[in-house]
Amino acid sequence: MDASLSQNKLHDIANMGMRAAIGVIFIVHGIGKFNEGFLGFLTGYLGLPPEMQIPIALAETIPGILILIGVLTRISASLLSIVMLGAIFYVKQAGSLDGEGGFEFDLILLASCLVVIVAGPGRVSVSHVIKKLPRWLH
Repeated sequence: MDASLSQNKLHDIANMGMRAAIGVIFIVHGIGKFNEGFLGFLTGYLGLPPEMQIPIALAETIPGILILIGVLTRISASLLSIVMLGAIFYVKQAGSLDGEGGFEFDLILLASCLVVIVAGPGRVSVSHVIKKLPRWLH
């Protein structure tokens, strides 16, 4: 196996597709957390103060946007991985993989974020277009 795999166009399309799916999911879920219903869940079920609503919503929305466009993808995916670990262990309490209160969706999002951390943004991204960004910011 050599480095030619990363030059494959199918690899770039698959990388972009994964980033787009992850980004859209986190944007939709993050925007949903700005609603009053999430505030009730946050204070009633989780016992967190209401001031945490905006930071939690932004912690999903902003990295979702950055992953979608392909800039600061590794940092954003790292933040979202932490969010997913919180969802698995704090919110769902890692009780069951499937069924009621299962964390299978959270686990696949965590795994996808870890793939983005390793693979980076790919060539179909803003980071690739702006070549002046340092590699660690991709």
